[in-house]
Formats: sequence, C-alpha cells, structure tokens
Amino acid sequence: MAEGRSGDDVVSEFLQQNPHLVQWVESLAGESETEKQWSARREFILRNMEGFPTIQPGSPSPSLDRLISLSMVWANHIFLGCRYPQPVMDKITEMAEGIAIQNAPTHKTRDEIMGMSKDASKKPKPGVGYRAKTGPTLQAPKEHQPFFNRLYKAIAWKLVSAGGFGPNIDHFEILRTCVESAKASLGCVFVPLKDIPDLPAGRAQQGGLVCELRCQTVYLGTGYGRGEDSARAMAAKEALKLFQSRKVTVKIFRRKYSGRDVEDLVLHDDQMRNSSFPPALSYPFDPE
Repeated sequence: MAEGRSGDDVVSEFLQQNPHLVQWVESLAGESETEKQWSARREFILRNMEGFPTIQPGSPSPSLDRLISLSMVWANHIFLGCRYPQPVMDKITEMAEGIAIQNAPTHKTRDEIMGMSKDASKKPKPGVGYRAKTGPTLQAPKEHQPFFNRLYKAIAWKLVSAGGFGPNIDHFEILRTCVESAKASLGCVFVPLKDIPDLPAGRAQQGGLVCELRCQTVYLGTGYGRGEDSARAMAAKEALKLFQSRKVTVKIFRRKYSGRDVEDLVLHDDQMRNSSFPPALSYPFDPE
C-alpha cells in the first residue's frame, strides 16, 4: 500500500483498486469496536496482507487467524494500553510501521497511576465540578450479555471437542481462540504479587506475578504464577470454570482496587458459589 498519506486516504484508494476486498474486509470488524478502532485495525490488516500470501479473502485459514489476532493485539495495545511479551510487542510494532493514529489515547503504567493516587490523596478534595472516575452504567450488564451468551456456546463446544474441562487442556488457548472467533480479544494485566495491597503479610512476601483477564472490560478471572505464562494459564483456568455452569451472567459487583471499593463488571456463573473476588488489577472505566 502507498505511504506518505493519511491512513483513510491510503485505505480508500487501495479498496477502490481492489473492490472485491471491500465486503470481505468489513466482515472482519468486531462488534464492540468503535469506528476509529476499526479504521486503524483495518489499515493494519490491509497493510500486512502481502506478508501472509496464503490468505484467500473469504476463506478461513490459520494465516488469516494469525493476522487477525495480531491486529487485535496491536489495537489492544494502542487503544487499551495492554502489554504483551516483548517479542510480540516488537512484531506488532514492526507490522504497524507507517500507520498514523490521530489523537491516540495515552496510557500510564500502574506505578504512574499509583504515584498520582498518592499525590492526589495529599491535596484537599475538589469542589463542585469535579467528576471522579466512573463505574459501569446500570445498562452495561445487559449490553454485554448477548456477547457472553455467544461466547458461552463457543466455549461449551470447544470443551466438548477437547474432551471436557480438565488439567491436561490448554485453558488459555481455548479461551483465547473462542474469544477471537467471536471477534473480540482478551486483555491481560500482570502485576507483581508484592505490589498488590491488602494481602496477608506472609503472602505478600512471596515472589511471582498475578494476572487478571478481561474481555470487553468485563472481569473474567485472576491467576497467580511464577511467570507470565503460568499466571495467565491459572487465570484462564479460573475463567473457564465459569463456563461449566448452565449459564454465565454479566453483573456489577464491588471489588477492591488500589485499596478502595469500586464497582466492576464481572462475569458470574449461575451457581453463586462466591461473590467475593481478588483485588482488581485494572479499572477500565474512563472519567466522564
């Protein structure tokens, strides 16, 4: 594709020259994506198609799945601030060369956010006109429920084909492939165990990482491990346990985040085994 012009101009010209690709590429848009997010991800896909010569538009293939997955990882990084293993970050950075995002959001690390929170706690409370970070709207669970109903069916069939839920399956891979088949992506947040507040003293001294999994801002599960892979695998295992019930439901629960109570969207099963959750590692809701 041509360089040196705006992304919309480049994509428009390319699609005018290749009209047979228009309907196919638009079918790859995610249901929850904004126009800005999809416009950027579409450009990522089209710019990198020549690097996947086995892709045949309109036909599913492992190469197409990989390109779509990489495009989602890149979009998650740009628009949601997600971080991935360095080889993956290097790969998507290389693939995104030449793509310009107008008014791209900026993201702060957890350490920066914690520092800001400490500074803010030293200042007097602001008066009228200040709006704190908002939680989910009352309509949010209903809005998210149709997606998770579809995801429930996809995971149920995947587990059947894998021989059922058990210790010998790749829990994260099953969860990831089902989420991506529904044109969404998983968000992973890793935090050193020692940095999590409100832990018992003995546990807080242990090493390792804690991983939190979300999908479409909805909390799925938390896992602990010595490294990112093991922590992510345990979080995925906890998330898949939800899909063993008769149904899953998106609900609003109160959770601890940075030492304070916040409202969070949580995926819950119908057995209501437990309504207490680990401390939240991320709080996805934007200020108004």
